[in-house]
Amino acid sequence: MRNLLSYLLIACVGVILAGCGGRAPVDTVDEYTEIEVVDGTAGASTAGIDEDDTEPVVSGLGGETTGEQADDAAVSDGDSGLLDKRIVYFEYNSSLLTLEAETVVQAHAQYLASNPGIQIILEGHADERGTREYNLALGEDRAKSVANIMEVRGVGSSRIQIVSYGEERPVALGSDEAAWALNRRVEILYQ
Repeated sequence: MRNLLSYLLIACVGVILAGCGGRAPVDTVDEYTEIEVVDGTAGASTAGIDEDDTEPVVSGLGGETTGEQADDAAVSDGDSGLLDKRIVYFEYNSSLLTLEAETVVQAHAQYLASNPGIQIILEGHADERGTREYNLALGEDRAKSVANIMEVRGVGSSRIQIVSYGEERPVALGSDEAAWALNRRVEILYQ
């Protein structure tokens, strides 16, 4: 019971932090810093990794993007409370959405269904536990779970791009459950 409460507290803190922080442009992220990464969680050093080792797995390319105006418009929508949440979290070794995450995804799907000119990228991530290949596949499965709900809610698959970074881009450094929980995520990025 205590572990369940700890997970819920971590998830709530992660959602709050996700809502408060902005996303740095990809070109400013230093992927080669001394970070310990093992299955999505900071642990083993990534220094010296070849550039080819950090390439994301990409599927479902949806064509041209429309720029940052779509991102701003999504936040200004009437249901901005849920639309402000751009990160959904997952349990360990799972690509199943929690009820809270599903509510957030459904709000984004409803917004996208009523705004057909907007495209999104779903970035799947994992914690550091597991092999690099396994974590890339798990990140992709997580992004596909989000995409499936959106497609059922009327968002065309051609508007959704799926990218998996696996364990390569942790947001929390450390080898404990708090860090791992924040790294098991899908980020919803408007184009």
